[in-house]
Amino acid sequence: MYLILSILVSFAASMLAYAQARSFVTRRLRYVDAVQTPLAPFVAGIAVAVVLLPVVAILPLVGVGTAVSVGLAVGAGVAAGARDVRHSLPRY
Repeated sequence: MYLILSILVSFAASMLAYAQARSFVTRRLRYVDAVQTPLAPFVAGIAVAVVLLPVVAILPLVGVGTAVSVGLAVGAGVAAGARDVRHSLPRY
């Protein structure tokens, strides 16, 4: 029972992190050039995973896999948001 609950919590956290990262990059970081670099998703994902590691060590239902999956989701969200911005801006 706890295994299924922990998988659901991890999945929900990853989906929320992806949606929030994509939305933040699309809305707030539209004109920031650093987000458009190929390194930005990796930096964001690794930073989130490192920040979440101490947090998930305290929580009983989630573990290191949750921190890694949320980090991957944030990296994917940043990449998708940057791609959305590149495709929506007018070409000159």
